[in-house]
Amino acid sequence: MTLSIRNQLPGTVTEVRPGEVMATVKVRLAGGQNLTAAITLEAVEELGLAPGSEVRALVKSTEVALSTSRTEGLSIRNQVPGTVTQLLLGEVMATVKVSMAGGELTAAITKDAAGDLGLFVGSDVIALIKSTEVALATA
Repeated sequence: MTLSIRNQLPGTVTEVRPGEVMATVKVRLAGGQNLTAAITLEAVEELGLAPGSEVRALVKSTEVALSTSRTEGLSIRNQVPGTVTQLLLGEVMATVKVSMAGGELTAAITKDAAGDLGLFVGSDVIALIKSTEVALATA
């Protein structure tokens, strides 16, 4: 299956914490970063997720926010550091490619936000991804 989702990050499940309906699944990405996904218990069971499971974390580029520094006091669990490698500015939107240990992320943000952040190729950024926006896939 081919997907339009640009961000497909390989990793290994390190923890599954079930709740009544949802579960949080911690994934160690290939580059060593930790990512948390909040998915349904039904999905955990259907995918057979357990520590050691190989997965791909899927995140739409429109669900990746960027910051120029680590942010404290924020409910977003996933803060992944990287460096801007490509910045494409359109009339309204911008596409930002971010190189991170073990891979690359793409963020789709407004052109105004890119300008306000002062982004340029070589900028250090933090990719912010809500755990509820991370989907998991197995082979």
